[in-house]
Amino acid sequence: MEKWDILNAEGIPTGKIALRGRGNLKPGEYHLVVHIWIMSSKGDFLIQRRSDNKKLMAGEWAATGGAAISGEDSYTAANRELFEELGIPSNKQTIKKLTRIKRRNSLLDIWFIKTDIKLDQLKLQKDEVAEARWINRNDFKKMIQNGQYHNYGSEYFDTVFKKIDELTEVTV
Repeated sequence: MEKWDILNAEGIPTGKIALRGRGNLKPGEYHLVVHIWIMSSKGDFLIQRRSDNKKLMAGEWAATGGAAISGEDSYTAANRELFEELGIPSNKQTIKKLTRIKRRNSLLDIWFIKTDIKLDQLKLQKDEVAEARWINRNDFKKMIQNGQYHNYGSEYFDTVFKKIDELTEVTV
Protein backbone atom coordinates (compact mmCIF):
# COMPACT_ATOMS: atom_id res chain seq x y z
CA MET A 1 0.00 0.00 0.00
CA GLU A 2 1.43 3.35 -1.07
CA LYS A 3 1.98 5.84 1.76
CA TRP A 4 1.84 9.62 1.40
CA ASP A 5 3.09 12.31 3.74
CA ILE A 6 0.26 14.57 4.86
CA LEU A 7 1.20 18.22 4.33
CA ASN A 8 -0.31 21.47 5.55
CA ALA A 9 -1.39 24.22 3.13
CA GLU A 10 2.19 25.54 2.98
CA GLY A 11 3.54 22.13 1.98
CA ILE A 12 5.13 21.39 5.34
CA PRO A 13 4.87 17.77 6.52
CA THR A 14 2.54 17.36 9.49
CA GLY A 15 4.14 14.10 10.62
CA LYS A 16 1.02 12.16 9.64
CA ILE A 17 0.79 9.55 6.89
CA ALA A 18 -2.11 8.79 4.52
CA LEU A 19 -2.68 5.52 2.70
CA ARG A 20 -3.46 5.86 -1.00
CA GLY A 21 -7.11 5.33 -1.86
CA ARG A 22 -8.33 5.50 1.72
CA GLY A 23 -9.82 9.00 1.43
CA ASN A 24 -8.50 9.89 4.85
CA LEU A 25 -7.38 13.47 4.16
CA LYS A 26 -9.27 16.03 6.22
CA PRO A 27 -9.90 19.64 5.16
CA GLY A 28 -6.60 21.53 5.30
CA GLU A 29 -4.57 18.36 4.72
CA TYR A 30 -2.82 17.76 1.41
CA HIS A 31 -0.61 15.26 -0.33
CA LEU A 32 2.05 16.11 -2.89
CA VAL A 33 1.49 15.37 -6.58
CA VAL A 34 3.87 16.09 -9.45
CA HIS A 35 3.27 16.58 -13.17
CA ILE A 36 6.12 16.73 -15.65
CA TRP A 37 5.72 18.55 -18.96
CA ILE A 38 8.16 17.46 -21.65
CA MET A 39 9.02 19.63 -24.65
CA SER A 40 11.40 19.17 -27.58
CA SER A 41 13.77 21.81 -28.91
CA LYS A 42 11.24 22.30 -31.76
CA GLY A 43 8.49 23.16 -29.25
CA ASP A 44 6.57 19.87 -29.54
CA PHE A 45 5.17 18.20 -26.41
CA LEU A 46 5.62 14.56 -25.42
CA ILE A 47 2.26 13.30 -24.17
CA GLN A 48 1.25 9.94 -22.83
CA ARG A 49 -1.90 7.86 -22.69
CA ARG A 50 -2.58 6.11 -19.41
CA SER A 51 -2.91 2.35 -19.32
CA ASP A 52 -6.41 0.99 -19.89
CA ASN A 53 -5.99 -0.97 -16.64
CA LYS A 54 -5.64 2.10 -14.40
CA LYS A 55 -8.42 2.70 -11.86
CA LEU A 56 -8.24 6.48 -12.29
CA MET A 57 -8.42 8.06 -15.76
CA ALA A 58 -7.93 4.74 -17.57
CA GLY A 59 -6.96 5.15 -21.23
CA GLU A 60 -6.88 8.95 -21.06
CA TRP A 61 -4.16 11.16 -22.48
CA ALA A 62 -2.82 12.88 -19.36
CA ALA A 63 0.23 14.43 -17.76
CA THR A 64 3.27 12.39 -16.83
CA GLY A 65 3.50 12.18 -13.06
CA GLY A 66 1.85 10.99 -9.90
CA ALA A 67 1.88 11.20 -6.13
CA ALA A 68 5.01 11.62 -4.08
CA ILE A 69 5.52 8.69 -1.77
CA SER A 70 6.29 9.16 1.89
CA GLY A 71 9.73 10.67 2.39
CA GLU A 72 10.03 12.13 -1.11
CA ASP A 73 10.33 15.80 -1.88
CA SER A 74 8.90 17.26 -5.08
CA TYR A 75 12.14 17.08 -7.07
CA THR A 76 12.73 13.43 -6.13
CA ALA A 77 9.14 12.48 -6.98
CA ALA A 78 9.31 14.25 -10.37
CA ASN A 79 12.57 12.51 -11.27
CA ARG A 80 11.23 9.12 -10.18
CA GLU A 81 7.92 9.47 -12.05
CA LEU A 82 9.61 10.67 -15.25
CA PHE A 83 12.07 7.79 -15.22
CA GLU A 84 9.57 5.11 -14.13
CA GLU A 85 6.87 6.03 -16.62
CA LEU A 86 8.96 6.94 -19.69
CA GLY A 87 12.57 5.99 -18.96
CA ILE A 88 13.73 9.62 -19.23
CA PRO A 89 16.55 10.50 -16.82
CA SER A 90 16.73 14.00 -15.35
CA ASN A 91 18.78 16.02 -12.92
CA LYS A 92 18.82 19.49 -11.35
CA GLN A 93 20.25 20.99 -14.56
CA THR A 94 17.60 19.51 -16.87
CA ILE A 95 14.34 19.60 -14.90
CA LYS A 96 12.85 22.84 -13.60
CA LYS A 97 9.90 23.48 -11.32
CA LEU A 98 7.35 25.74 -13.01
CA THR A 99 4.81 26.32 -10.27
CA ARG A 100 2.67 24.87 -7.49
CA ILE A 101 -1.12 24.75 -7.68
CA LYS A 102 -3.21 24.08 -4.59
CA ARG A 103 -6.02 21.66 -5.42
CA ARG A 104 -8.82 20.26 -3.26
CA ASN A 105 -6.62 17.80 -1.34
CA SER A 106 -3.30 17.98 -3.14
CA LEU A 107 -0.44 20.35 -3.74
CA LEU A 108 0.41 19.92 -7.41
CA ASP A 109 3.96 20.79 -8.40
CA ILE A 110 4.44 21.17 -12.14
CA TRP A 111 7.87 20.45 -13.57
CA PHE A 112 9.34 21.01 -17.03
CA ILE A 113 12.09 19.31 -19.00
CA LYS A 114 13.38 19.84 -22.52
CA THR A 115 14.55 16.76 -24.40
CA ASP A 116 14.69 15.45 -27.95
CA ILE A 117 14.36 11.80 -26.97
CA LYS A 118 13.03 9.63 -29.78
CA LEU A 119 9.90 7.55 -29.22
CA ASP A 120 11.80 4.30 -29.75
CA GLN A 121 14.17 5.30 -26.91
CA LEU A 122 11.34 5.56 -24.38
CA LYS A 123 10.88 2.75 -21.86
CA LEU A 124 7.16 2.83 -21.13
CA GLN A 125 6.02 1.46 -17.77
CA LYS A 126 3.31 -0.81 -19.20
CA ASP A 127 1.06 -0.83 -16.11
CA GLU A 128 1.04 3.00 -16.17
CA VAL A 129 1.51 4.09 -19.80
CA ALA A 130 -0.16 2.63 -22.90
CA GLU A 131 1.56 4.89 -25.45
CA ALA A 132 3.37 8.16 -25.92
CA ARG A 133 3.73 10.56 -28.81
CA TRP A 134 5.14 13.93 -29.78
CA ILE A 135 2.55 16.55 -30.71
CA ASN A 136 2.84 20.17 -31.77
CA ARG A 137 1.37 22.90 -29.57
CA ASN A 138 -1.61 23.68 -31.82
CA ASP A 139 -2.69 20.04 -32.09
CA PHE A 140 -2.14 19.59 -28.35
CA LYS A 141 -4.36 22.58 -27.57
CA LYS A 142 -7.02 21.12 -29.91
CA MET A 143 -6.87 17.82 -27.97
CA ILE A 144 -7.37 19.75 -24.73
CA GLN A 145 -10.30 21.76 -26.15
CA ASN A 146 -11.93 18.66 -27.67
CA GLY A 147 -11.69 16.69 -24.42
CA GLN A 148 -9.21 14.19 -25.87
CA TYR A 149 -6.69 15.13 -23.15
CA HIS A 150 -7.60 15.00 -19.45
CA ASN A 151 -9.32 18.18 -18.30
CA TYR A 152 -7.23 19.61 -15.48
CA GLY A 153 -9.08 22.91 -15.85
CA SER A 154 -8.47 26.07 -17.86
CA GLU A 155 -6.53 27.72 -15.00
CA TYR A 156 -4.12 24.76 -14.98
CA PHE A 157 -3.45 24.86 -18.72
CA ASP A 158 -3.25 28.67 -18.86
CA THR A 159 -0.73 28.65 -16.02
CA VAL A 160 1.36 25.83 -17.47
CA PHE A 161 1.60 27.29 -20.98
CA LYS A 162 2.38 30.76 -19.58
CA LYS A 163 5.14 29.41 -17.32
CA ILE A 164 6.63 27.31 -20.15
CA ASP A 165 6.60 30.34 -22.45
CA GLU A 166 8.35 32.43 -19.78
CA LEU A 167 10.96 29.75 -19.24
CA THR A 168 11.63 28.99 -22.90
CA GLU A 169 10.80 32.38 -24.40
CA VAL A 170 8.53 30.60 -26.88
CA THR A 171 5.70 32.68 -28.28
CA VAL A 172 4.00 30.08 -30.45
